[in-house]
Amino acid sequence: MRILVTGASGCVGHYVSETLIQNTEHELFLFVRNPAKLQLDINARPGIHVIQSDMMEIEQQAELLKTINVAVLTAAGWGGQEAFDINYTKTHVLFDLLDPKVCEQVIYFSTESVLDQENKLLPAAGKIGTDYIMSKYQCLDKLTQAAKAPGGENCIAAKITTVFPTLVLGGDGKKPYSFLSADLPDVIKYVGLLQFFTADVSFHFIHAKDIAEVVRHLIAHPEIADKFDQRIVLGNKLVTGDDGIKEICGYFGKKSPFRIPLSNTIANFFIKIFKVQMAEWDRFCLNYRHFSHANPVSPATFGLTSYAPTITDIFRTRGL
Repeated sequence: MRILVTGASGCVGHYVSETLIQNTEHELFLFVRNPAKLQLDINARPGIHVIQSDMMEIEQQAELLKTINVAVLTAAGWGGQEAFDINYTKTHVLFDLLDPKVCEQVIYFSTESVLDQENKLLPAAGKIGTDYIMSKYQCLDKLTQAAKAPGGENCIAAKITTVFPTLVLGGDGKKPYSFLSADLPDVIKYVGLLQFFTADVSFHFIHAKDIAEVVRHLIAHPEIADKFDQRIVLGNKLVTGDDGIKEICGYFGKKSPFRIPLSNTIANFFIKIFKVQMAEWDRFCLNYRHFSHANPVSPATFGLTSYAPTITDIFRTRGL
């Protein structure tokens, strides 16, 4: 089987590529902008190809894309016009370049931010989201319409499984850190203060190594995607703000005899008093608070071993 991985030099891309190298015998085509950033043993076995390719010029890979059996699309633009060019325009160009008669499966990475608590499209994401979120929303919206169009069952859209990572952790000395993992050392500075508060929020998270394991399992068992209607939220069980704070503080040996609730009223009071400038999406998130989703998926969902299912595991595997 010939498998394409775009964004292979990113945090998630590194873990996915490493897992496929170590645990499969498939022929791999790893797309990267800068091969020097790829910190993997590409000589570990035969059949590993590093392709220097930019999503902005994806048309140059047209001949190769016609031969791909499985595409794992992790590449993304994070802001500005690049976000719309890569996440929307060029991603759909790539979809069109895949041959529906050859390509059996596409695993496309979106983001949980475009979904509501019932895993339906969240309108606010398409209206006031960041450039990254809006572009992902637009891409998914177009993809959904394509799958519903007459004859859609015979096009590549029908073979696309969209995965929605929740809060992504991961990275080490040989892999780039995710945005959240890069900032984890700073959390230690505030644990002494954090122990005195509670927060009415909830969220899911997942380690990039666990994302990679789910991707490997989906490639081996493509029929699983049908059970989720081709939409899979990647995350561990829901964590409340209160439980999250307790676990973090407990990990660092902190336990306060009292805790003060951090309410929206208090937050909005300080925002007003100190004249804090907030983007519309940030204010929406402050009020939305509970980023929960139906049926989150981790390796444990399929009876596999999860690498970091708890917040304690996240800090431990980060070496903190």
